[in-house]
Amino acid sequence: MSLGFSFNMFSIQSPKSQILSRTRLSSQFINQTQVKSAPYTLSDYHVNSSQPFKLSTSSKRFNPITASTAVEATTSSFRNKNPKDINILVVGSTGYIGKFVVKELVSRGFNVIAIAREKSGIRGRNDKEETLNQLQGASVCFSDVTNLESLEKSLENLGTSIDVVVSCLASRSGGVKDSWKIDYEANRNSLVAGRNCGASHFVLLSAICVQKPLLEFQRAKLKFEAEMMKVAEEDSGFTYSIVRPTAFFKSLGGQVELVKEGKPYVMFGDGKLCACKPISEQDLASFIADCVLSEDKINQILPIGGPGKALTPLEQGEILFRLLGKEPKFLKVPIGIMDFAIGVLDFLVKIFPSLEDAAEFGKIGRYYAAESMLILDPETGEYSAEKTPSYGKDTLEEFFERVLREGMAGQELGEQTIF
Repeated sequence: MSLGFSFNMFSIQSPKSQILSRTRLSSQFINQTQVKSAPYTLSDYHVNSSQPFKLSTSSKRFNPITASTAVEATTSSFRNKNPKDINILVVGSTGYIGKFVVKELVSRGFNVIAIAREKSGIRGRNDKEETLNQLQGASVCFSDVTNLESLEKSLENLGTSIDVVVSCLASRSGGVKDSWKIDYEANRNSLVAGRNCGASHFVLLSAICVQKPLLEFQRAKLKFEAEMMKVAEEDSGFTYSIVRPTAFFKSLGGQVELVKEGKPYVMFGDGKLCACKPISEQDLASFIADCVLSEDKINQILPIGGPGKALTPLEQGEILFRLLGKEPKFLKVPIGIMDFAIGVLDFLVKIFPSLEDAAEFGKIGRYYAAESMLILDPETGEYSAEKTPSYGKDTLEEFFERVLREGMAGQELGEQTIF
């Protein structure tokens, strides 16, 4: 996940034989049940295949992956089918990227089964009817990805097999328990349940920032990535594609309205501490859809950015002022302010454990204020814009122009707004 966080006046870039008809499965309403979060270990589950999926019960945190892994893979039979005969299960279908992925897959003629909560959207504001409207063209199944038993029962009730799982799941807040519950546990449940229904390929929406994992949601994502890779190593009939995008447009649009009103553009330091190659939701959805059938994306970690050069916060601000025809006016905030706040929160957590998430949010903010969302060279420790692949046609400048005309409707950060 590229997680976006809004900081008051500024924003920083903080997943067979039967053909399922594309009718809404409105009868498949499964009640959601809560499960206890297990940050570093879960009970062993077994997948019905010749190569069982086993979860390590070690309580040690996962050591980060530092390089892309590509292994020999057997081309799955579903890739020889017509799109209309390929059943794709999408989890995280009502999220910011998920909605666009469902739309793109439907437009390409796939049979899409979208898993959704009964109350979806920011703070659960969308009911079933609104969800069905948002996911038109897909068969919608209401279930709970955090509960393996419920998810497996939901898929069993569909009476069809699954060819591919596409996960757009991501923690909404980035909090410690939420990260492990969604970025790790829910993704894992989706893999287990999908494989039990015949899925032989898994497309995961991850995030480029996991290259330098200092945060809980990054560690949770990496743990799942590693376990999925191990499944592919042990079962030549299973493949994966891990998509690691850079910044999303909405993560960079939080200051548009404020600058339009005459306020300064706020940035840390000199505005050059970090850079990114932002990608639009439409372009990212298209790339994720490519991963379903493209054999050159099998068993690959795929970092991806949008078109054009990498942009620093300073350059993003300059674009905005130019579009407004205003003289640039910047407010430079010392990064040390965040370091002080994080130090205070870390101290308070020792006394008040309930502040754990608040401390984590501070670290998330600090991370996105100083770290570039680009390929990280493990040898030099430097970020490289040149090595970060580009895809698509939508530019940040075009996004800013649209927001200036139409506002940020549909681009809200929701629970990701932390200050």
